Amino acid sequence: MQKWIALFRGINVGGKNVLPMSELRSDLKGMGLENIRTYIQSGNVVFDSESKNVRALAQAITERIQRQRGFGPRVLIISRKDLQLAIKANPFPDAVSDPQSLHFFFLDDAPATPNLKALDEAKAPTEAYMIKGKLFFLHAPEGVGRSKLAASAEKYLGVAATARNYRTVEKIAALAEQT
Repeated sequence: MQKWIALFRGINVGGKNVLPMSELRSDLKGMGLENIRTYIQSGNVVFDSESKNVRALAQAITERIQRQRGFGPRVLIISRKDLQLAIKANPFPDAVSDPQSLHFFFLDDAPATPNLKALDEAKAPTEAYMIKGKLFFLHAPEGVGRSKLAASAEKYLGVAATARNYRTVEKIAALAEQT
């Protein structure tokens, strides 16, 4: 069995695509996934599966939720090891003292041709970012909700992404180590 982390995008946000975590766990268990644990209501799931094909597994989860719930959320799956490597790769170690200001954008693929000029133009003077493979790190000390860069990063990177703040990343990593 392999330990996986599923990061759901766009569930339980603003009253749309409501999916209680107990129902999500039930749906995933119905797919044969094991040791399913969730963290907060925005769709962070740690589970075990024999599957080694993360894209096929993500697609199967999306299809299952579409059939069961009537909407198909984007799901990005990473390994426990890749999550630990992301934490170690953090280019802004001083920002961990304010974990809400540091965001990890997990990308479907490494951006082939990111629009660096547009990223730089969207960046506030206080912000900093770095692209490392399938990760986009953003330090937004004035808040990610106000950040034009955060709002447009996916478009300028040219790949699908889902973001988590540093505190959430740490909690998911701890959850993955417990199970």
